[in-house]
Amino acid sequence: MKSHPVKGSNHPAPVGAHCVGSCDPGERFEVVLVLRRQDPDTFRDLVDRIAAGDPSAQPVSRDEYDARFGASAGDVERVTRFANANGLTVVRTEPAERRIVLSGTVEQYNAAFGVDLQRFEHQVGQVRHRFRQPSGPVHLPDDVHEVVTAVLGLDNRAKAQPHFRIGATGRPPLAAPALARASAHAFTPLQLATLYDFPPGDGGGQCIALIELGGGYSDADLSAYFGALGVGMPTVEAVPVDGANNAPTGDPNGPDGEVTLDVEIAGALAPAARIAVYFAPNSEAGFVDAVSAALHDRTRTPSVVSISWGAPESAWSQQTLSALNDALQTAVALGVTVCVASGDSGSADGVGDGADHVDFPASSPYALGCGGTRISANNGQIVRETVWDGGADGGATGGGVSATFPLPAWQRGLAIVRGANGSGALVRRGVPDVAADADPATGYLVRVGGEDTVVGGTSAVAPLWAALIARVNAARGKPAGFVNAVLYRQPLAFNDITSGNNGDFSAAPGWDACTGLGTPVGNKVAAALGTA
Repeated sequence: MKSHPVKGSNHPAPVGAHCVGSCDPGERFEVVLVLRRQDPDTFRDLVDRIAAGDPSAQPVSRDEYDARFGASAGDVERVTRFANANGLTVVRTEPAERRIVLSGTVEQYNAAFGVDLQRFEHQVGQVRHRFRQPSGPVHLPDDVHEVVTAVLGLDNRAKAQPHFRIGATGRPPLAAPALARASAHAFTPLQLATLYDFPPGDGGGQCIALIELGGGYSDADLSAYFGALGVGMPTVEAVPVDGANNAPTGDPNGPDGEVTLDVEIAGALAPAARIAVYFAPNSEAGFVDAVSAALHDRTRTPSVVSISWGAPESAWSQQTLSALNDALQTAVALGVTVCVASGDSGSADGVGDGADHVDFPASSPYALGCGGTRISANNGQIVRETVWDGGADGGATGGGVSATFPLPAWQRGLAIVRGANGSGALVRRGVPDVAADADPATGYLVRVGGEDTVVGGTSAVAPLWAALIARVNAARGKPAGFVNAVLYRQPLAFNDITSGNNGDFSAAPGWDACTGLGTPVGNKVAAALGTA
């Protein structure tokens, strides 16, 4: 039977990586096949109308989504037959998530998908990364080629990076006197909620999903932190995905710093919300599966998702970028808000090729991209707020123009300021949408690995916005869902940031590619979303 390449399934190795040989033919691992959805035209129409702010278009329930837009029984059967014919074991079939998980060996995958799996090494600084990936595109035979939209897991390279930065040492410990007032150098989440005029509330009845690709949190850190804040201990639950789980290492400079930062910010600002932490392997398959698991979780039913991990658009295979973007469209259809950090490496996003890049999934038009600022305050009031544009740590808020996604309807008519070259029309998806404090020099007081420290990065902004949305959802009595179209019509709901740059892009009145619309005036955001 004739086979065809799966669109976008090429996995180019990163610059500097070299092949060290073929994979062990007997090595066994799992892959995920993503299937097409039923009634795709109706689905796209629904998502487009919701995303454009059409009030007559309403999200669907998970039950309705499963029945209308999950994988069909016929498609599941066709892929199952393909797996059996190639000696691959069907581990799980998840029609609602449109996923079939297979187990097999390198030899079996090479034969089934027409690939040659190779081992690579890549030196980054002092760390040597080893990973597996196919030498060319994935191929599928006629009878399943039109059914399967992505084959994930053949490539196991860790691509996503956590977007946090440790601040300077020597900050005051998290004792009550240190938490009683804001300083010029660090803030608690509660102090930032006051500065940003958050509406009252504790997120009761809501679930905030946190997507994590490594590391973990310790109950001792959380207990000490929330106790020092004087906030009730929130319900925090680790949710395993693809065999990963809460696995703290005790190193605040590693992924633990990301995980704990997310939990402590979201939990401090929405202490009555359920904090569900979805742990997955740091791979393309793990990232997509974690987001999908959160969206389709019928037990916890998150109303808002916070993602503080990402990578430049250019780092992803096209099929994975499409699969994750498709999952974010599912969030729109289900009425789930997804807040995503825009990155910490300025307009280049750390690529180093002299060009501008934006971080994905923040660049998805179905995400609320979250950029960063530097903030100064006195007596509970913001004195000055500028773009987080670097400093001793070398970081800066991510932002710019997508090379992948077209201009969304709610960004039409906007301009972009590119340094000394002046302004021009925004012609593709601009990032970010919103912002908040992210500079580690004016960062967040947190407790990680038994130590009190100051952390910044746009990683802090995503859970802050997620907690604000959770408060809004609790007050509304129903999820706000996709909020971008509404927020772009409410410029007075933001503190407009007009000073600073992130490299090639400069702040300006109104939306800009550094801080988006600006930082929240929380009560006005709540009013705009319908809780006045």
